[in-house]
Amino acid sequence: MSLLSAQERSVSQNPNPTAGQVDVRGPRFAAWITTGVLVLVLLVSAFSVPAAAVLIGLQAIVFAIGALHGPRRSPYGRLFATLVAPRLGPTTDTEPIPPLRFAQLVGFVFAAVGFIGFVAGAGVVGAIFTAFALFAAFLNAAFGICLGCLIYPLAQRLIQRSPAESTGVTS
Repeated sequence: MSLLSAQERSVSQNPNPTAGQVDVRGPRFAAWITTGVLVLVLLVSAFSVPAAAVLIGLQAIVFAIGALHGPRRSPYGRLFATLVAPRLGPTTDTEPIPPLRFAQLVGFVFAAVGFIGFVAGAGVVGAIFTAFALFAAFLNAAFGICLGCLIYPLAQRLIQRSPAESTGVTS
């Protein structure tokens, strides 16, 4: 279960997910696949930086699709919906989509910087940013802690601040 506020938790206990909610098991499933891919990137990078660049590039595409289209339309979300969800009972816990999309955007940034590092021949940079993404994916997969989801409210507050507030000018 993700770390949610009391209000979000009460909304997430709805057994019938609405359009703005997803079954928490889907993002955790996706996080396990992502964890596996990112471990593979780090292992491969020790032997072939170009191969690591290809793998992290593909993972960056998966992150981008999740950020743009949401968890249901991401490749791993589709796998969950097609292969896993039909074998599970009805969902008892849901979570909102916008924080998950933001988390995918954060993952995309880490994967993109990792990709650039590997392509530019800076394998250490590629490995470090891949490891950051791996840490976040593993936390979500193993413990249900979505770092991007936790950062999302802060990002929302920063985005919603008006220019007058940020400069200290009041009317």
